[in-house]
Amino acid sequence: MSQKQITVVIVGLGFGKEFIPIYQAHPNIKKVGICTRNPKTIDELATKFNLDRDLCFTNFDDVPKRDDVDAIHIVTPVPDHARMTLASLNANKHTACTIPMAMTKEDCAAIVDAKRKSGKVYMMMETALYTREFLYGLKLAETGQLGKIQMVRGSHIQDMSMPGWDEYWKGFPPMLNGTHAISPLLRINNTKAETVVCHGSGRLSEDLASRHGSPFAMETATFTLKNSDVIAEATRSLFDVVRQYRESYDVYGTKMSFEWEQLEDESHVIFDGGENARRIDVPDTDELLIEPIKHFTKRQTIDDPNHVSFLQGAGHGGSHPHLVQEFVAAIIEGRDSAVDAAIAANYTCAGICAHESAMKGGERIQVPTFD
Repeated sequence: MSQKQITVVIVGLGFGKEFIPIYQAHPNIKKVGICTRNPKTIDELATKFNLDRDLCFTNFDDVPKRDDVDAIHIVTPVPDHARMTLASLNANKHTACTIPMAMTKEDCAAIVDAKRKSGKVYMMMETALYTREFLYGLKLAETGQLGKIQMVRGSHIQDMSMPGWDEYWKGFPPMLNGTHAISPLLRINNTKAETVVCHGSGRLSEDLASRHGSPFAMETATFTLKNSDVIAEATRSLFDVVRQYRESYDVYGTKMSFEWEQLEDESHVIFDGGENARRIDVPDTDELLIEPIKHFTKRQTIDDPNHVSFLQGAGHGGSHPHLVQEFVAAIIEGRDSAVDAAIAANYTCAGICAHESAMKGGERIQVPTFD
């Protein structure tokens, strides 16, 4: 392993604080800094994790200016993503950002351009691509056990009326931030979304609908995929729909199919011919991680879970150490990350275009591919 070390600053300390000990345990990390507007949070976390106070910031604009900061990991509210990502890349910092990349196609294009000009690593930290469930299905696909994939389906159903969510989420259009439901479908087929047709279903309460001008309680999209005869279907809802939290994907092949569990901790299902069906508990993914951070896939390493999507499966399905490992490895090895800007932009724009289609009564929309 390379002996090169980097300094990273984490911006946004909701579930972002869970990344502090993972980075600290990584052998290629020199120092970890943090940034949040709340001085009390700064003091608490700096004390708890023995952080260098000179790398603790209350103003994001100060972070990209620092020559001793190599990388910035953004875990802030969605409206800040594009601005902060562009500021980071334009300051020649390696940049990771939680989902989505941005809220508009124009901002996605700007980030792709900024990444190319900077020559730095960009990674969209899409947890859905590193859950133990997705990595299990991806291995089935890549080893040929599924046979030819015939269809994929994803869903992200969540009640965001629960306490703990920022005000801007109220009435948020379902597919506008659809990457959790969409990205596994594209990645398992190793392709990008080309076109989308999306329909809205049901109606939000008047108060919620007025917030973002979006009336639909649910949105369901079907995507055509580049160089593929497979159709991908994704559904998302955030308000005024009663269901247990679910962030899932299903994949149907000629030799085997995988379906996500209906209830949390109920077990997933494998179909392998005829009427054969069996429940499975997918294995942990710690064997894919370097020794110092592999234990962070476990539930007991969660410090302070604050919403169900984070709690489920131990930190978004055990994904957090995988995200750190890939981001750091891309920097150290001088390569693009697995969820580089061009890929992340397509995944993000797939959702943006899906919502656009729904608002236009199901009109087919071309999804930018950023090739």
